Amino acid sequence: QVHLVEAGGGLVQAGGSLRLSCAINSVIHSIRSMAWHRQAAGKQREMVATLTNDGNTKYGDFVTGRFTISRDVAKRTVYLQMNSLKPEDTAVYYCTIHGISGFRTGDYWGQGTQVSVSS
Repeated sequence: QVHLVEAGGGLVQAGGSLRLSCAINSVIHSIRSMAWHRQAAGKQREMVATLTNDGNTKYGDFVTGRFTISRDVAKRTVYLQMNSLKPEDTAVYYCTIHGISGFRTGDYWGQGTQVSVSS
């Protein structure tokens, strides 16, 4: 069963912007936090941004004010607005939701969306 569907990735020039979205399947409830991670080729996965249910946010050090995580509760969608993109932001971006589906409480991951930034 697909729990999360990401969209919005693509190819953009350095300095450009992209907005990623993550649609959350209604089978996931009691969501405590949402996050975006990324993994570049040959590198370890790293946290990009997190948003807790009470509105607290945290960003990776490399973000330096360029990205914003947000949510639309009615649409059950999480967003990552990325501005001033750099070639080093090239990676597969994954949406993560911590919540409950059926009898399982834990982290649910999307399939990933490729972001490529050209110099």
